Amino acid sequence: MVRVLRLKQRSYRTERTYIHWLRSFYSHVKPAIPSELTDRHIIDFLSYLAVERHVVKSTQNQAFNALLFFYRHVLEKEVGEIRNAVRAKPKFRLPTVLSPVEVMHLIDHLSGVSRLMAKIIYGGGLRRDECMRLRVKDLDFERNTVTVRAGKGDKDRQTLLPESIVDEVRQHLCNVRHLYEADRKADIAGVQLPGALEKKYPLASKEWIWYWVFPSARLSQDPRSGVVRRHHMSGDVLRKGIRNAAKTVGLAKRVTAHTLRHSFATHLLENGTDIRTIQQLLGHADLNTTMIYTHVARKNAFGVRSPLDHQPA
Repeated sequence: MVRVLRLKQRSYRTERTYIHWLRSFYSHVKPAIPSELTDRHIIDFLSYLAVERHVVKSTQNQAFNALLFFYRHVLEKEVGEIRNAVRAKPKFRLPTVLSPVEVMHLIDHLSGVSRLMAKIIYGGGLRRDECMRLRVKDLDFERNTVTVRAGKGDKDRQTLLPESIVDEVRQHLCNVRHLYEADRKADIAGVQLPGALEKKYPLASKEWIWYWVFPSARLSQDPRSGVVRRHHMSGDVLRKGIRNAAKTVGLAKRVTAHTLRHSFATHLLENGTDIRTIQQLLGHADLNTTMIYTHVARKNAFGVRSPLDHQPA
């Protein structure tokens, strides 16, 4: 399974996720051997996830996609009818959104690189991992844009680079350049490149334009190749920073880096940006996914007042 995933150039995160579900599937169907597996085993497993583990619809779909890949590309079997599987019920959940004042209070209580990452995420609506994986070439200071490469769904998109943080980003890159130069003097292996680019352009991994905007302070071993190189920062750095800042500010909400992305979309909507533009900036494939922000936008932005506000004091 791992060999085929890598031949098809699936991301490392996809590889880990698919292997996780394959292990769970194996535990559920054993002692059946691979040659004995049929559609019935998938139906039973999906039903088990819905009935006994009470997973949400997206989790059940993720498990099915992993098993579909395994059947098609490893067992070389086509999956037939799975209509009889118990389907997990879709659940409607509203995103947590901060007000503009709360966002600025949160950012003011962050420091260092975490503060800059939070500004980029809120300023352009990036996902946390998209921010972590930014490379120097993805920042366009002339057009004030950020290019997200291989985002969710393996799609590229462009979003906003706030003008107010351009100087801060430039200064940050100057500091990162010192680390880059030190890596070159120490003859450390170049950064990891996407897909087969490392084979096609063997020297590109040591070029400045491919260097991480937020490199890790430590070297680490590549889990696939075993090469010791510099990776981008861990998402835990920002996660812990935001959690501590939210406690300090006293926000009575569960605040994560993704909350800043939700706030970006909601505030654009409240300021009159059309929903399709927001969809493009967020990188949503389906407009219905973006429409959820209409449920959390302040109704006053559309001229609607609560009937209680019309009553005499």
